[in-house]
Amino acid sequence: MRLIYAVLAVLLIAGCANTHTLTRSGGTQAAVSLQRQSSAYVAVPPDGQYEATLYTGSGAMTAQAVVTAFSPFLSKVVTGTRVETEEQALASAKAGGFGYLLLPQILHWEDRATEWSGRPDVATVKLSVLSASTGALLDSVVIDGKSGLATLGGDHPQDLLPKPMSEYAASLFR
Repeated sequence: MRLIYAVLAVLLIAGCANTHTLTRSGGTQAAVSLQRQSSAYVAVPPDGQYEATLYTGSGAMTAQAVVTAFSPFLSKVVTGTRVETEEQALASAKAGGFGYLLLPQILHWEDRATEWSGRPDVATVKLSVLSASTGALLDSVVIDGKSGLATLGGDHPQDLLPKPMSEYAASLFR
């Protein structure tokens, strides 16, 4: 009987855990190491959409997750005030005298009532790091997050981003 309770406890704990993966695709440099004394401009991506549902504000939340992750490592991190194309964001970064452009793109955003539907929240975000002066791609990553099944109603896709974003940011500063 104790074995059954132990197995159930492990399954319950595993069902509560969020999971994430980071898939780096790299850039023009073999090993990227960003300069701590530099600054970054974070572009605001368009809001995420899944099927017919548009998740208003998800672009701003994604940009804020990037700002929070990179702020401990750079002298200044500023987010845009509106959605911009890559070209517009690069022009804004250059005009502001920033060293880097951090360009997030929402690939998948799904906010589910996991506790009753059994379907997890999902957030997949691509983050590209570009040189603001040249526009060269320095590095990129795809962050894939999925909520656990026992969320007790408190998780949302944006809650899946801070930990992997911070891990990625830390990996760029050696």
